[in-house]
Amino acid sequence: VLLNAGNGTFKNQTTYPVGTYPRSVAVVDVNSDNKPDIVVANYVSATVSVLLNVGNGTFNAQITYGVGTSPESVAVVDVNSDNKPDIVVANLGSNTVGVLLNAGNGTFKNQTTYPVGTYPRSVAVVDVNSDNKPDIVVANGNSGTVSVLLHC
Repeated sequence: VLLNAGNGTFKNQTTYPVGTYPRSVAVVDVNSDNKPDIVVANYVSATVSVLLNVGNGTFNAQITYGVGTSPESVAVVDVNSDNKPDIVVANLGSNTVGVLLNAGNGTFKNQTTYPVGTYPRSVAVVDVNSDNKPDIVVANGNSGTVSVLLHC
């Protein structure tokens, strides 16, 4: 983390331990305290790390959640309309997308997985069919396809 010094430069970095081989990061307030938190997909350790913001430019130690094999990409969006951002992760090695619902206070439930194409590499969440529900879009590396999971 490099904090802005306010003059177009940044202060020295502060590092925080996460899982092995972090591949993707999202910065979103996951615990409704109006402070941006860090969510990381950790490829080798098959986990997602959540680092809650203390508020003074520092973060608490990671909380880890098991996900599918080789998580490659992470998005953090409210997928169940409870006004709490949930974690969506592309699990490259298991050819799935995992959804971890926000349980409140910065904690998450175990992932629910959905099959997608071969080697999902990137995930995005947006309403693609104008039903006011977020859908999941995944780029599948080896199959040369994009998977669209419509919200039910």
